[in-house]
Amino acid sequence: MACVKLGSKPDSFKRQGQAWYCATGLPSDVTIEVGDMFFHLHKFPLISKSGVLEKLIKESSNSTTSEEPCLIKLPDLPGGARSFELVARFCYGVKLELTAANSVLLRCAAQDLEMSEELCEGNLISQTEGFLNQVVFRNWKDSLKALQSCEETLPFSENLGIVKRCIDSLAVKACTDPNLFGWPIEFGGPMQSPGGSVLWNGISTGARPRNFSPDWWYDDVTALNFSMYRRLIQAMESRGIRQEIIAGSLTHYAKKYLPGLTRRQTAGSVTLTAVLSEEEQKNLLEEIDGLLPVQKGMVPTKILFGMLRTAMILKADAACVCNLEKRIGLQLDQASLEDLLLPNFSYTMDTLYNVECVQRMLEHFLQMDQLENNGVASPGLMDEMPGSPSLTPLTTVARLIDGYLAEIAPDVNLKLPKFQTLASMVPDYARPLDDGLYRAIDIYLKAHPWMSEEEREQLCRLMDCQKLSLEACTHAAQNERLPLRVVVQVLFFEQLQLRTSIAGCLLISDNLDGSRPLRSGTIPVSGEAGGWATAVRENQVLKVGMDNMRMRLNELEKECSNMRQEIEKLGNKGKTATGWGSVGKKIGFKLKSNQMCSAQEGSVSDQQKSVSAKLEKLQAKVTKHKKQLSIDL
Repeated sequence: MACVKLGSKPDSFKRQGQAWYCATGLPSDVTIEVGDMFFHLHKFPLISKSGVLEKLIKESSNSTTSEEPCLIKLPDLPGGARSFELVARFCYGVKLELTAANSVLLRCAAQDLEMSEELCEGNLISQTEGFLNQVVFRNWKDSLKALQSCEETLPFSENLGIVKRCIDSLAVKACTDPNLFGWPIEFGGPMQSPGGSVLWNGISTGARPRNFSPDWWYDDVTALNFSMYRRLIQAMESRGIRQEIIAGSLTHYAKKYLPGLTRRQTAGSVTLTAVLSEEEQKNLLEEIDGLLPVQKGMVPTKILFGMLRTAMILKADAACVCNLEKRIGLQLDQASLEDLLLPNFSYTMDTLYNVECVQRMLEHFLQMDQLENNGVASPGLMDEMPGSPSLTPLTTVARLIDGYLAEIAPDVNLKLPKFQTLASMVPDYARPLDDGLYRAIDIYLKAHPWMSEEEREQLCRLMDCQKLSLEACTHAAQNERLPLRVVVQVLFFEQLQLRTSIAGCLLISDNLDGSRPLRSGTIPVSGEAGGWATAVRENQVLKVGMDNMRMRLNELEKECSNMRQEIEKLGNKGKTATGWGSVGKKIGFKLKSNQMCSAQEGSVSDQQKSVSAKLEKLQAKVTKHKKQLSIDL
């Protein structure tokens, strides 16, 4: 920290309890009372430097006898006893160091005591003003230290314009990229040559200065109280600093003074936040939320979730909570499942997690997605993140909501309408597969065994059986918790998927059959050889896939037989010969059980024989071509 030395006399001030004495060999003839401290001094050094003290001493001398001590009270002196001690030392010419920490105190006290050039040359006002302009305001650290000391002298430092000048100095330095210059941002640091190397006593050391990132000043400004910090941020914004830098600084400041922004809290941050009460933390959170840029993606989603949790705990203003939910909703695709698991802090809700909050955030995301797809997104809150496909964020959110439904499904207090509402908010086209939704439904059915058959069917209508994978279909076909109608639908669509897969395999086989063999006597090019190697690999994969299909078809035949027996049992209990027809009508199909199963068994058997024959023919053909290739080579 830079400093300037004033005065040349040795220190003659001594403190005894609540009193200061100047040991000059002469008895004290004036006592200055500042707060709870008394200064036993001499009139002449004070009168020669201060117009106010000169006036007060004369008035006190006229009202008292020469034998009575002269008592002067200064109750409103900026900086109190600390600043007057420094003023007294200056008046006596005692050695004094003028620094960034005390220059503001002395400047305000000198102004209040009228220590101008009219009384003597080089008085305290000119000394402190010159030090501020020539030293303090040219250095980042000193400007920051001076701004901190302004808090003790308000409103005097404000009236003198010192606060504004400190903020302007800091704003200019923060908005300027230090990498563009040949000197470091700390003016008190090592000097550099025009080429950029560090100088020591004017000699180049060859060392290169380190580069500064845009966040080099984040930690320094957290030492300011929020009123000064807010003014500094506003000054930076007026100078055109990038919004992401402002957001980063606000986030850094919030992390230091607000607990709970991250799930893993360091010991240092917990100690710092202990100085703020809950009311102060709530006010700080609301202020930071008002200063954050409105553009999407400026603040990390995890930080926004931390702020939302803190706002709920501290019972912040409803507008603040709503604004945070909207910010999160606009970038919900960047959230994780852990972030969505917001505990329920309200006594009026009986669920474990705050489902309503997640629902509101999802509404904001869907509104933004709809506006972007319609091409009417505004450039503010609705800015789309660059480089993201239109369906990718929506698909990500759909997967995230399905995972969230699976997490909240075990809650026995979660009502069916609330579960259905959240699940149905996601558009059908956002889910390529309904496996995640099926998992959530299965967990909900397991946690709520008392549900009626009608409620189970109503819940299962949320998923589309045609969008279940083979693994999910296999699980659903054996799931006793699902309604019978859903199980039959799953079996039907599973067989359709298998037929489609078999047809695709046959199509590949036909294409390979139609390929032309290499002519003998010609040397195959590398592309043709690579094509036959690919054909061999495809043949191997196809064979493994067909083996799996055969196993699965056998299982389906058994399941179909069991279903037929169950349906016959139902018919024996009073549903007559139309039992399978009624079940078919219930699920929306008109096939009879015997026809469907017989047709499936026959088609499966024929297709198995056809596929096996074509596989053997394909394998023989590939082997023949491999031999031909070896002969040609």
